[in-house]
Amino acid sequence: MPHCGFCAKEMPTLGGVRKHIAGRPDCRRQWELLVENQNDIGAPRLGTSNQADTNTDSHADSYSPHRRSRSESSNPDADIPAAPKHRRVTIEEVEDEDHARYFEQCVGAGQTLREGQTGFERFQQYKECMGEDKWAPFNDGEEWGLAEWLVKNLGQTRTDEFLKLPITQNRTKPSFHNNRSFLQKVDELPHAAAWSCKKVKVQGNKTDEKGQTLHEEVEVWMRDPVECVKDLIGNPLFRDHMVYAPARAYRDPAGLHRVIDDMWTADWWCDKQKLLPKGATIAPIILASDKTCLSQFRGDKSAWPVYLTIGNIAKEKRRQISARATVLIGYLPTGKLDCFTSDARSLAGYRLFHHCMSLLLEPLVAAGRNGVEMVCADSLIRQVFPILAAYVADFPEQCLVACCKENRCPKCLVAADERGDPLTSLMRDPEVTKDILEKRKNGQHPIQFDDNGLRAVFNPFWANLPHADIFLAFTPDLLHQVHKGVFKDHLVKWCLEIVGEDEMDSRFKVMPDYPGLRHFKKGISTVRQWTGTEHKEMQRVFIGLLAGAVPSRVLVVARAILDFSYYAQLRMHTVDSLDGLESALAVFHANKDILQELEVRDHFNIPKLHQISHFVKSITLFGSTDGFNTELPERLHIDFAKDAYRASNKRDYEEQMALWLQRQEAVFLRSTYLDWLSERSQSATASSHTDPNCRHDLDSDSDAEIEELRSAAPTNASPSLPIDVVHVLAKTPAHPRQSVDHLITAHGATMFLPALKSFLHEHVPRNNIIPGPHDRFDVYRQVVIVTPPDPRASDSPTRLRIRATPEVQPGPGRKPGTPARFDMALISDGVRTSNLRTFEGVRVAQVRVIFNLPRQFQVGSGPLAYVEWFTPLREPDPSCGLRQVSRSTRQLQRNAAVIHLDKIVRPCHLIPKLGPSVDPGWTSANVYEMAHDFYLNTFIDLETFCISARSV
Repeated sequence: MPHCGFCAKEMPTLGGVRKHIAGRPDCRRQWELLVENQNDIGAPRLGTSNQADTNTDSHADSYSPHRRSRSESSNPDADIPAAPKHRRVTIEEVEDEDHARYFEQCVGAGQTLREGQTGFERFQQYKECMGEDKWAPFNDGEEWGLAEWLVKNLGQTRTDEFLKLPITQNRTKPSFHNNRSFLQKVDELPHAAAWSCKKVKVQGNKTDEKGQTLHEEVEVWMRDPVECVKDLIGNPLFRDHMVYAPARAYRDPAGLHRVIDDMWTADWWCDKQKLLPKGATIAPIILASDKTCLSQFRGDKSAWPVYLTIGNIAKEKRRQISARATVLIGYLPTGKLDCFTSDARSLAGYRLFHHCMSLLLEPLVAAGRNGVEMVCADSLIRQVFPILAAYVADFPEQCLVACCKENRCPKCLVAADERGDPLTSLMRDPEVTKDILEKRKNGQHPIQFDDNGLRAVFNPFWANLPHADIFLAFTPDLLHQVHKGVFKDHLVKWCLEIVGEDEMDSRFKVMPDYPGLRHFKKGISTVRQWTGTEHKEMQRVFIGLLAGAVPSRVLVVARAILDFSYYAQLRMHTVDSLDGLESALAVFHANKDILQELEVRDHFNIPKLHQISHFVKSITLFGSTDGFNTELPERLHIDFAKDAYRASNKRDYEEQMALWLQRQEAVFLRSTYLDWLSERSQSATASSHTDPNCRHDLDSDSDAEIEELRSAAPTNASPSLPIDVVHVLAKTPAHPRQSVDHLITAHGATMFLPALKSFLHEHVPRNNIIPGPHDRFDVYRQVVIVTPPDPRASDSPTRLRIRATPEVQPGPGRKPGTPARFDMALISDGVRTSNLRTFEGVRVAQVRVIFNLPRQFQVGSGPLAYVEWFTPLREPDPSCGLRQVSRSTRQLQRNAAVIHLDKIVRPCHLIPKLGPSVDPGWTSANVYEMAHDFYLNTFIDLETFCISARSV
């Protein structure tokens, strides 16, 4: 039986062995070392090279940006090989030919100095030297589990009450008997960077009754950002998600079609690498700050957290709240500055913010200039340069950081009254801005100060940060700039003025159901509390909903904004998708005058509309927008601000919040340390059972087998392996032995028997049994289709539901009924094992019944589906861009067929052609039956949008 050559685990198939090696870190590392020793494995190359070049670089053939190369050592005692004279790419993974990735390495980046020990390894060594148990200071694993639960779930008062319960004292008998002794043990646990407080005295411009100037004293709570970077880059749990050197990614071995997703594949990192000494490792600092309210219903308590993460960690891991890849480094003061007059208070707030940020980020100045030796997650020491790369903030905070007025762009020098035009202005320059502010500080009045819309902040915190361009650092904000900004606050408002509230509500009410789609059953005019989720749900149906209700050019404008929104949400960009962003913006500007003609809008001097013109540049510099969205900091407020505040006594709460967070972090670190120990122990146990001859067997594999395994070992930050499209049914049918009459009346399968006869005649020509009304069929409620991940839209396999459920009448009491749900689907002309790329070869159908044949007909055909066909997809509508379909009929009956279930590719969503006004008899439950003409909704999800974009 096939088995892993490193841990001896047996697998049923060789494919299972490949997936096991790819998914198990220790086996994968051993495999990578094995691959590096395979001298006969050549890497695909860009361009040409002579034989001498090939021999010189034979050790670099296994390069990947996510693995260290043994040749990349900056040890002064070792010879550093010369950089190759040719460009080189290596294959990362192959899911299909469209998603193959090839890399061109950045030579001389991320070199190692020597071996080291991570914090977990040092702590393990310390415990062994001290002879302490891994559970110390707790008695055993059970007591540690209790302690972890108490810290995460109970406050101090509740903890004290719990520990004083007789059942706790007499039966559980923990080593701590009250909250005080319990917290003493918790405080013995190692924690990350320590908290400190600096007090800042703010001198106001108001005087008291004695004529003395008023002042205010505020506190800045902070942690050393360099120490936080050390903790992040040295965390062994991020080892498989960490990158130390940039590389350019391509879809082809010739390097003609570039791919941009994570920060290390974009331009900023490569550009900054050229400014640093050879072998340097950059830690791209990503900061985020956002003031938030702490008190609920009453009071005005607030906090101003500042978060930090590094671009070395894959964006998928950074987005995981539970991974704690983004850390809190400080609380800025939120005082009201009552010591200033109202006209001076705003500028004083600007200056206080920058002064406090300077205090907070001061350690980054020397570290960014000279570098700091850090032990990385792979237990190797590198010279790391932490450099501010990106700053995530909403628009007011961007203006605050940029020292500019809020009627100006924080990134470029566009005039205050020209923000509605296509982007033509120059970007702000940090050096020029510092020079202007310095002249203003010295009493001069440079004309550029007012022309650039600056505010008199003479010591911006970013002035001394090495290699930082704060204006380029502002990243796209999908939540506030696109979903809430251009879409909800502007496009929806414009369309409401044209269509009217009642008609718009009627259109939302009549939208057909789709799995996971929010149905605004009361319309949108009654919604009072909007979130980013509601904005995105509206976008999924907005274009098809508008068709027929607005002039065609308004529809073109709406389509352009929605195209921009969906392109901006892609997790992986190519030249085509970036061109799509620019094209959508150009189409909007070319047609926006229709809104002025309809007197819906007087001008387009809208800040958020101007800001989205910077998206393409930012994506090219820093990677896709999902790595920098403001939704993450807003979610972090719950863990790092709101929960911490609730755990305090609401007085002098910043100090209590810092202590509470330190204890939470200490428990989290101990938990992850124990997980790390367990994984190492399992790996060591498995390695001890490895057959000593297994490595020899692997070494003797053919080149094809070695290359196959190598491609299976994921070398990207978020490992993923190719999988086939899988159709999943319930183990047992929900409705066994259903009669044909039931299928006709409840499922609407009026042509079930003729369609089944045609299927049997075509696929089972030797069958002599004719199906009739007496036969019974096992019926399923739904099928789940698991599709391979599309890297443009997701990083994990997608589970898509297609339902075929009849109406359920209301039950006794208050039990509500449910309407019938017969979902639409795309049906392929053949069985597919990979993702759908275009709409060629597929047709829309409505799935009415999912069933198995009775025993007398079963001939290994598997599950079947009864579907009703729609006409082939027509060319996209010139205004809305959606393809049209209609009900297909044959001899005045709906055109139906029985098909193999695996011919269903994915669900789709149809929007009825509503015309100028909605038919009053149409509802969400009956519109599929009442309407005849439909639009294929390509905005229902990102995957469908990508398919549509490639089909044009």
